[in-house]
Amino acid sequence: MTNLAKTTLMAVSAIALAAVAGTAASAATLAEIKEAGTIRIAVANEIPYGYVDPSGEALGAGPDVAKALMEKLGVENIEWVTTSFSSLIPGLKADRFDMVAAEMAIRPDRCTQVLFSEPNSSYGEGLLVAEGNPKDIHAYTDFAENTELKVAIMAGADQLDMMQALGVPEANLVTIAANADAISTVSTGRADAYAATGLTASGLAKQNDSVEVAANFTDPEIEGEVVRSWGGFTFANGNEELRDAVNGALAEFKQTPAWSETLAGYGFTQADIDGSGKRTTEALCAQ
Repeated sequence: MTNLAKTTLMAVSAIALAAVAGTAASAATLAEIKEAGTIRIAVANEIPYGYVDPSGEALGAGPDVAKALMEKLGVENIEWVTTSFSSLIPGLKADRFDMVAAEMAIRPDRCTQVLFSEPNSSYGEGLLVAEGNPKDIHAYTDFAENTELKVAIMAGADQLDMMQALGVPEANLVTIAANADAISTVSTGRADAYAATGLTASGLAKQNDSVEVAANFTDPEIEGEVVRSWGGFTFANGNEELRDAVNGALAEFKQTPAWSETLAGYGFTQADIDGSGKRTTEALCAQ
């Protein structure tokens, strides 16, 4: 092959790669999804927010509501994708899926990277500790006040920001890849507790007698406000059409008993359900 031919081939390959990369970064539109009859929705295998059970069925507050919304939008099939929580936003950006149904907390830093629906849920915080709570841990601030205590957090989760805001030293933080690792991390003493939402902590405690939820938990306060998160569905930037369609279907579905019954069935309290309507995505993104 001549040098000219090699140069031409390299140029064509570069153009082709650029075209592929451009396509990969372009999320499927609602029209394309309806034409294909299938939408790709990701979960992070977090009970009770969004997970796939051993039989392959997607369950949780996010997936169950998403199923109802897709039915309203006329999308017949859902292709469920499981990934780590920290891969959800990168996955949307890379067009590995069209939507996330993980009840991801709506936060300003995330709003700059992806689009959020209006809130579908709200939830507070909690701690998973060893059986009997031998270290007598009841608050996130305990890890700032006692430098001998270590707390586990999941990579990419909100609790990292909370711990940093409360002044917990980096040396006291133990990062784990997924909620599934929390039980062994706490029961073996690698960390003295696992910081997560109250729902997550309760769900994990039900799976193993070696751990329990910290009783008499004190809600963390950041800048004078008690911490509460609002979870929503997530989409790639530029996919406003799909986000807006989901918002419309969600607003209708939230007016039905089926919506509140779905959330209550996964352990959300009435305060969590009522609280979902007390913040808008615009306000949460602007905080």
